[in-house]
Amino acid sequence: MSQSTPPVGSTLVPAQPAAGNFIQRAYLDHPPALTPIYRTSVLRSPQNALISLPGSLSENTSPVFEAREFGPRDNDLITNFAKPGGEAIGERVIVHGFLRDQLGRPVRNALIEVWQANASGRYRHKNDTYIGALDPNFGGCGRILTDANGYYMFRTIKPGPYPFRNSINDWRPSHIHYSILADGWAQRLITQQYFEGDPLIPHCPIIKTIPSEEQVKALIAMQDRAHFVALDSRTYRFDIVVRGRTATWFENQ
Repeated sequence: MSQSTPPVGSTLVPAQPAAGNFIQRAYLDHPPALTPIYRTSVLRSPQNALISLPGSLSENTSPVFEAREFGPRDNDLITNFAKPGGEAIGERVIVHGFLRDQLGRPVRNALIEVWQANASGRYRHKNDTYIGALDPNFGGCGRILTDANGYYMFRTIKPGPYPFRNSINDWRPSHIHYSILADGWAQRLITQQYFEGDPLIPHCPIIKTIPSEEQVKALIAMQDRAHFVALDSRTYRFDIVVRGRTATWFENQ
């Protein structure tokens, strides 16, 4: 499944500058490192205040990716692991959106990697012992390169919820993991996307570590009925924001 063009009505905004430090991270927008209600995070959380360092070449640059490095089914999780004649089982969905920086500029040629559980809530991983069935035609991972508008799109199976050993009867809502590598390591982002209307979202201990309701809503993909595929797939819109670069802008930019 090749990458699609942006939805009708999308606009191209000026590209981000090619050099310069990134704007300081807004730490209050993120969950605190130490969150006891998310039990497995306690031992791996820093206990002391973080030290803020100025950006250097290591943070302001990153690997460069090209479209020719991607296969035609890299962004189609329904078929990219399937055996000949087979397809993944479950509710078919499309997720799409724009990757922009905090100043509203598109982040082009960014690598977005996604991974998830299958329709029964089980990951294709040797350490996942949940009783949900493995799907022989679903690998659970894919990758996408954003276009000149910062647009991305992938097709997949809606992941199932699953219990986890945080406390008795804690369940994770349906979610997809994202790894984003843009044009600087300082923009590196690991996050999760949830689905509109999931009743497990308000009860998830991990989501409860997020500081505000507004920030929780930013992690929920909303149904995009205008882009449903008739008799095939529902579509969800999920826009992502990463850090922007500081720069002095002139009229000709």
